[in-house]
Amino acid sequence: MVALKQAILEAERRIRPYVRRTPLDESIALSEMGGDRVFLKLENLQYTGSFKLRGATNKLLSLSPETLARGVVAASSGNHGAAVAYALRRLEAKGVVFVPECAAATKVEAIQRYGAEVRRWGMDSVEAEQQARTFAAQSGRAYISPYNDWEIVAGQGTIGLEVLEELPDVETLYVTVGGGGLIGGIAGYIKALDAGRSVRIVGCLPAHSPVMYESVRAGRIVQMESLPTLSDGSAGGIEEDAITFALCQRLVDDWMLVTEAEIADAVRLIARTHHLMVEGAAGVAVAAYLKDAQRGRGRNVAIVLCGANIDLDVLKTIL
Repeated sequence: MVALKQAILEAERRIRPYVRRTPLDESIALSEMGGDRVFLKLENLQYTGSFKLRGATNKLLSLSPETLARGVVAASSGNHGAAVAYALRRLEAKGVVFVPECAAATKVEAIQRYGAEVRRWGMDSVEAEQQARTFAAQSGRAYISPYNDWEIVAGQGTIGLEVLEELPDVETLYVTVGGGGLIGGIAGYIKALDAGRSVRIVGCLPAHSPVMYESVRAGRIVQMESLPTLSDGSAGGIEEDAITFALCQRLVDDWMLVTEAEIADAVRLIARTHHLMVEGAAGVAVAAYLKDAQRGRGRNVAIVLCGANIDLDVLKTIL
């Protein structure tokens, strides 16, 4: 825990010239609906429209100049790939991003717009990751994991640092969980501080793809089929050796599963009350707060709006 905290502090110094410090805005609407003082961490306003830029940038900046010059390989359902591509563009380096066949068109277009090469492989993020690792090993390039890497986790953990600096008395934090890098980094930083021991960390997942939740329940990483979900950014399997699994086991206090209807309602709510576009994965955390039996106690609550990269056809259907 101490080592992770230090890594997050180092990541904060490393990525600051490249990553936006996003606002932590009070939500009057959610505060009135939920009976708490609710704040939204607006990672949907990050440069690439997702928190993923933090971890990707931190990882790339940790590589040697020689390694970076050879180019890198990544795998992503969209947001991580866009983050890697954007950071590579800023650093004047090259990379290849593998995406599953079902990746959202909006996210694939963003990866290509930033200049990275896109290769489609498999129907699931795990399949794309496996092929990307194979290609990286064969070509002698560094593989940039979406979540299974300490530099990635440390980069995402800078969100926890920012939340505590602006809301030091936060009592509950809602974070969407896919591979676990976001919640692992945030919770790792907060729980490492004396002031953070009482902060309740809530892991939020779509009921159609609750892989990390089921893995923690089983005491091991489980392989299971994910159903189609609006939260495509958090969907899919988890690698067998994922370092984030132990972090989630140890640091997440409660888990919440939400339905597709609840996710859609949350996306509409944020659009209507805050005039912000968010993707399904961000809606998951908002929906989890609204169905949490522990809300309404007048607490200081923070919800991470993890991204904005929703396919426009999907958004039109939701609206």
